[in-house]
Amino acid sequence: MKERQAADIMKVWIDQDLCTGDGLCEEICPDVFVLLDDGLAYVKENGKALSDPGGQACMAVVPEGLEDAVREASQECPGECIFIEED
Repeated sequence: MKERQAADIMKVWIDQDLCTGDGLCEEICPDVFVLLDDGLAYVKENGKALSDPGGQACMAVVPEGLEDAVREASQECPGECIFIEED
């Protein structure tokens, strides 16, 4: 298995101000997205929700192999609040 290069790393974050709380992202990729008690979606990294303070300050590295699921979640999001950064 080839090792990921730094340029191959995908990062993702959610703008909670745009989030509709629909939960499609969590359905599509539960390893990366989670809905919290406030009804909004957040990204997860290493199983921990990055919710303080949220937004772009809480950008998560997408685990290898989940890139397509994250792209699908972003495309299906009704609030268009999922932002992907790829080098």
